[in-house]
Amino acid sequence: MKATLLLFTFAFSVASLRAGDWRQFRGPHGNGVSDDTALPTSLDAARRIAWQSDLPGRGLSSPIIVGDRVFVTCSSGPKQDRLHVICFRADDGAQMWERQFWATGRTMCHDKTSVAAPTPTSDGQRIFAIFSSNDIFCLDLEGNLLWLRGLTRDYPNASNSLGMSSSLVVADDTVIAQVENDSESFTAGLDARTGLNRWKLDRPRQANWTSPVLVARPGGATLVALQSSKGVLAVEPATGREVWNYSEGASTIPSSAIAADVLFVPSSGLTALKANTGSAAPEKLWRSSQLRPGTASPLVLGTRIFALNDAGVLNCGDVTNGNRVWQLRLKGPFSASPISAGDHLYLVNEKGLAQVVDTTKPEGALVGEIDLRQTVLGTPSIAGGALYVRSDRKLWKIAGS
Repeated sequence: MKATLLLFTFAFSVASLRAGDWRQFRGPHGNGVSDDTALPTSLDAARRIAWQSDLPGRGLSSPIIVGDRVFVTCSSGPKQDRLHVICFRADDGAQMWERQFWATGRTMCHDKTSVAAPTPTSDGQRIFAIFSSNDIFCLDLEGNLLWLRGLTRDYPNASNSLGMSSSLVVADDTVIAQVENDSESFTAGLDARTGLNRWKLDRPRQANWTSPVLVARPGGATLVALQSSKGVLAVEPATGREVWNYSEGASTIPSSAIAADVLFVPSSGLTALKANTGSAAPEKLWRSSQLRPGTASPLVLGTRIFALNDAGVLNCGDVTNGNRVWQLRLKGPFSASPISAGDHLYLVNEKGLAQVVDTTKPEGALVGEIDLRQTVLGTPSIAGGALYVRSDRKLWKIAGS
């Protein structure tokens, strides 16, 4: 009877993980695109802010959403050496649990960023959180610690003076951590059950803030695209085996975006690569200097690709040839990447002004704004017909009703 009850409880828990989860940086597809079309486009603080909850410290990491739970990381204290993983209830914003840890690695970082810059990830059963101190924690959905790794203990020179911010991804029961910097630079595939290394690759010795991107292959297999100043290396997540290499250089700030079998890389502007060619190098489809992204990562929506530059200008391009279709000046500056639901883009500038752009209009159109009146540097998230935005002090849920 007890075994049956446990089996039922586990099945119910897994079933409760909705298809609309937002389990990693830039969402279920790793490109900022949500399958949710129920978000509000006309924003009003009095009517649309469903709840707001206080946060105990700084953070640029995005919230991730698994079922009815929202997870956020923070760092607090004068040296930002107190690390927080917090779980909120999505319905009403009530805090369900909080876990705190001491950083074991370096917590130095630029004043603009924080130790809680990387976004955590989840496989639906566990939460994997990494901080700029190179501490990684694995917890279950109830907040129980399953394992931890202080990567600085194993690799003491893996850091840079501005802070680390590459987010985690998980595939094939492997957690991929890009710990790329000016000194002891590497990417590691960690066993999701134990945290032990499955593989480790030496990487270019240059500070790198991009995040890995998962690329689907024919037959259901997955590759991990690792972007650096040298280009993009695609490897198997379980083994780290190299599959292909694009060696013409790439940005170390905005990450690539994937759509179908095309990878859009911030390289010499923006370069489209056919990612599943079966050869040692991907096919270059086009390159556009007009679509060069700034800090924010590009986003592909249907037949259009969007790149936000450092001047706050949103460029819309044709995914088939890279030609610019239109431009729209927004109120910037921006650190957060754009995300989308339906035909609308949601962009939050550094002053906390969220802006909604209707991409169906011939020249794009700003159709909604909401001013959160706090500094927002982290990319927002979407789940359950709601937009989740965090600052250093607050987590907001913005919903249709």
